[in-house]
Amino acid sequence: MQRDEGSAVVEFALVAPLVIAVAVAVLHVAMGMYVRSTLVSAATQGARAAALAGSDASAGERRVHAVVDGTLPGSTVRDVRVQSAVREGLAVVEVRIAARLPGISLLGAGDLEVEGHAVAEGLA
Repeated sequence: MQRDEGSAVVEFALVAPLVIAVAVAVLHVAMGMYVRSTLVSAATQGARAAALAGSDASAGERRVHAVVDGTLPGSTVRDVRVQSAVREGLAVVEVRIAARLPGISLLGAGDLEVEGHAVAEGLA
């Protein structure tokens, strides 16, 4: 008859690294989704701010930084570009944010670029 003494310790030693790896991967994906969602919101709000009548590109950039600065680490956003464009005959404001995804594991960080658009207000 075999004894089962110590088998729980061995099972834990075999399973624990896998459980920890899966937990870290889930956290990494969740952090990436949170950062992307925040950046998309900031780009959209920045485009809306810059598209207001009497506003300029700097208003959009200020709005982006106001949204991001209180939410994400300071080194996340690398570049914010605000420009006017014409899409399908409409004057629009485009805000593009280049950012770096924060790395929380050995997987490291990645680059991300998001954009937001808003129809420019003005007299027709």
